[in-house]
Amino acid sequence: QVQLVESGGGLVQPGGSLRLSCAASRSILSISVMCWYRQAPGKERELVARISMSGNTNYADSVKGRFTISRDHAKNTVYLQMNSLKPEDTAVYYCNAFVASNNYNYWGQGTQVTVSS
Repeated sequence: QVQLVESGGGLVQPGGSLRLSCAASRSILSISVMCWYRQAPGKERELVARISMSGNTNYADSVKGRFTISRDHAKNTVYLQMNSLKPEDTAVYYCNAFVASNNYNYWGQGTQVTVSS
């Protein structure tokens, strides 16, 4: 089982930056894929960025060049650095961990990001 706790959300002006953190309750080396999703009001949850066990990363087209996913094994934490934020980035951001050994997805509670002037 994996517990995920997100932090770092808040209110930021357009063009600003935020860094989200996702702390896992166990070694992230044992987690197959870790992702950041987001869900805006009235919209479906969408994949923002993912990082595999091998370190490969993928991004949604809407955030390429602006967001960076990274991890710190020693802290069992995955980060999402968000730069050049836009109002359309406003959403609740969720951390997700997929563990292949039990074929199960774990979710954090979410953190609100609001981009507004």
